[in-house]
Amino acid sequence: MIEVKHLFHELDILLIDLLKSLEPSDWGKPTSAKLWNVKDVAAHLLDTNLRTLSIQRDKHVGEKPPKINGYDDLVTWLNQLNADWIKATKMLSPNVLISLLESRGKEVSEYYVGLPDMEEAIFSVAWAGEEKSLNWMHLAREYTEKWHHQQQIRDAVGKKGLLEKRFFEPLMDTFMMALPFTFAKENAANGTVIEVRISGEFTKSWWLEKNQDHWKLLNQGGNPPTSIVQLEDKIAWKLFCKNLRPDEVLGQVDISGDFTLGRKVLDMVSVMA
Repeated sequence: MIEVKHLFHELDILLIDLLKSLEPSDWGKPTSAKLWNVKDVAAHLLDTNLRTLSIQRDKHVGEKPPKINGYDDLVTWLNQLNADWIKATKMLSPNVLISLLESRGKEVSEYYVGLPDMEEAIFSVAWAGEEKSLNWMHLAREYTEKWHHQQQIRDAVGKKGLLEKRFFEPLMDTFMMALPFTFAKENAANGTVIEVRISGEFTKSWWLEKNQDHWKLLNQGGNPPTSIVQLEDKIAWKLFCKNLRPDEVLGQVDISGDFTLGRKVLDMVSVMA
């Protein structure tokens, strides 16, 4: 289980302090979210808070989804909801956004703390290949959403990132839950091990092992790795959030051993995109 409940309130405080420090010109700066500027990303974070309180806490579904026939349909529908919200919030001032984020963020953090870790979550984590998820995994996913959108703002305005171990390790632990799903159709001999190593303010490895015809994420590889993939923290989070694509970062990634298997790591996407 990846424990993140204690980090939500702290992330909220850091976000509000960040937004209050911005100059008027900062709000229009482009972000790695490509279509969104700083103000748009802040508005999306507010949307996430309001949806959480309305749908998850209060059990109010205002707009039911159309017929969803698969992952791509779900992503398309979510992208349209996000775009509609960003368009609607163009009229809101930065001060109004900050005020709403500050008040609603506290409510969301309190709601998350009260969720029983081992009960079934309202939504599954589809990018990890789960049809049903437990609350701890759902919250870990929500943590990555709050972290990476705040990081997009920090990058855009040149503020210090949240790359220290306290914040970054649970983010990467969660992102790596998508590795088995990413490799599900990859053929390899049983016992094949791939090591993924993230370096930066701290260094940590994750191991993926082929075992009895399926891939499993491990805390330690049982066999010597067939492939080792090493990339920097500043690249890794953008890659796995689909802010960068494999061809853009390949020259900055060290892949030793089996290149084809190692290259597949770069296709991992740990967000709904």
